[in-house]
Amino acid sequence: MAGGPAPTGPSASPLGQAWGYGIVLGIGFLFALGMIVTTWVLKRYNNELQTSEMFSTAGRTVKSGLVASAVVSSWTWAATLLQSSSVAFRYGVSGPFWYASGATVQILLFATVAIELKRRAPNAHTFLEAVRARYGAATHFVYIIFGLFTNTLVTAMLLTGGSAVISSLTGVPTAAACFLLPLGVVIYTMFGGIKATFLTDYVHTVILLVILLTFAFTTYASGDVLGSPKAVYDRLTDLAAIAPVPGNAGGSYLTMKSKDGAIFFVINIIGNFGTVFMDNGYYNKAIAASPVHALPGYIIGGLSWFAIPWLCATTMGLAALSLQNTVHFPTYPEPMDDASISAGLTLPYAAVALLGSGGAVATLLIVFMAVTSAFSAQLIAVSSILTYDIYGTYINPKAEGKRLVYISHTCVAGWGIVMAAFSTGLFYAGISMGWLYVFMGVIISSAVLPATLTLMWKGQNFWAATLSPVLGLACSITAWLVTTAKLNDGVISVATSGANNPMLAGNVVALLSPMIFIPVLTLIFGVDNYDWQSMKNIRLVDDSDVTAAAHMDLEEVVGRHVALSPEEEAIEQAKLFRASKIAKITTASMTLIFLVLWPMPLYGTGYVFSQSFFSGWVIVGIIWLLCSTMAVGVYPLWEGRQSLARNFGGMWRDITGKGGRRGRAVQVTEGEKADNSGTHTPTAKEVEASTVLEK
Repeated sequence: MAGGPAPTGPSASPLGQAWGYGIVLGIGFLFALGMIVTTWVLKRYNNELQTSEMFSTAGRTVKSGLVASAVVSSWTWAATLLQSSSVAFRYGVSGPFWYASGATVQILLFATVAIELKRRAPNAHTFLEAVRARYGAATHFVYIIFGLFTNTLVTAMLLTGGSAVISSLTGVPTAAACFLLPLGVVIYTMFGGIKATFLTDYVHTVILLVILLTFAFTTYASGDVLGSPKAVYDRLTDLAAIAPVPGNAGGSYLTMKSKDGAIFFVINIIGNFGTVFMDNGYYNKAIAASPVHALPGYIIGGLSWFAIPWLCATTMGLAALSLQNTVHFPTYPEPMDDASISAGLTLPYAAVALLGSGGAVATLLIVFMAVTSAFSAQLIAVSSILTYDIYGTYINPKAEGKRLVYISHTCVAGWGIVMAAFSTGLFYAGISMGWLYVFMGVIISSAVLPATLTLMWKGQNFWAATLSPVLGLACSITAWLVTTAKLNDGVISVATSGANNPMLAGNVVALLSPMIFIPVLTLIFGVDNYDWQSMKNIRLVDDSDVTAAAHMDLEEVVGRHVALSPEEEAIEQAKLFRASKIAKITTASMTLIFLVLWPMPLYGTGYVFSQSFFSGWVIVGIIWLLCSTMAVGVYPLWEGRQSLARNFGGMWRDITGKGGRRGRAVQVTEGEKADNSGTHTPTAKEVEASTVLEK
């Protein structure tokens, strides 16, 4: 896991620089153009206008399939593909499972928090608004800092990992890749807001899944280089006899019992609690989801995501191990060095060994998709914080919709430039994606428990919420640096501080120290008895100036979030309360399965996989990824079939000269109203206008 100097890589890049610039710039601008066209289509045929509410919340009407697809895409970082393959290369079959299970449970558990946010603060634009409503400005400031820390670390990890792969495969300078990767993303995010994130996430996810299935079938079924689970199994067995893995049962790559793998698992699960529960991007998606779709969206998304790192790393990490001593491997006859592994180059090297230049192009595509989709979510997360929690709260509290849209656009562009420069600096400092991945929990995980209790427990008082994250951060940094110094004779460097044991100490202290601070501060200052009312009083933004500038009536804008009547609110709260109970039971059960019932018997017995067991392991992974493809690739299309038919129908009528008037209000069927319970209901004016097919 150590950082250090930049990897040396293979002697020559498999692809030329033209490939790198072509994919990064060409596809980036293609997505930007597609989003511009989509925004125009939605405005013309669906009456969707880019108000401040639509930019940050998508009208709070997104259905479960698209939510699941966005969760999968946002959680599929460059590290998901690259780091998981590297831990498979280091520890064998245990690495992919520990990575996948250790990062799936957070998404599943977050479903409960998402439902509580919808219940407690129905009009919030960010989670931080709920913090301020409950505790005031001081606590708000603390969580703004932790939220921005999270977004900074995640974005830096995306850009450092993605740029390292692009540079390795194409020869494009790493600094250039850091600046060019965000370019197209910034453009389409500015035009489409969080709706752009949802729609492009869907496209990214489908492309990613198709390529991962291609890798899996090439490795385990049809390829000339390996071509079957038996071929991989035999090579790994032979390799273990020559170079056994320290700490693994029998030195084998084919066992779940791995000492270093288990250490990584603890670091992984703690760090990822921070990057889910403290990332405003996941709260954004929960806020954007229709109330009845938030829970299934997160559960489907979490279960679908599990197969991506599990199968990807089981395929590419083990393929790299199997082929590193053959002429097919890019670094042959030299083995991969630690810097290359930490930089995440295991996957691209394995892809080149399996598929030649085609593998390099496929890797370039999936890394580009992973980086840009997650980066878009980070842009929306940061712009929401800067717009609503800083500008709209402390600088210009009376700002109306048009001004807030302008600030959001400015923040998206500004954050993209800042993070490109910061990531370039990290590259020159020798800090890699692998180092950042294990480090992030040290910085942000101390805020996880108090942030969760802000929504889940009325008894947490102001002092516990405000001080426990700060005290936890001080303790975690101390534990990390002291452990580094003790284990390395006082030497603290990128390499020594990035080792497993110091990072383990820092991560564990970060997550668990608030379990001491919160009870102590509660005992000292007393248990709170919060009534949740101030969260419900968070106001909506007045977007009438935006609709007036577009010559539209605010009531005609589809997706407009309105305050519910007392009767409607009571019905919605009852649905959310039921969903909350289901979420707690379901997510707790799934967490128990992923962390205990499935892996622990294999770990405790030290079982070394037989050939048939390994084949079954791989087949289950492939079937699971195929199911994921159906869940997040096909199901969103089925859910949105009425909207797709309406929009394509409108385009066809325009093309054939039978188009309706510009901005024609859409017809909403009874089925759609049922699907969007708790969202916008068409006005009488809309229903009347919807009967006009030609003007």
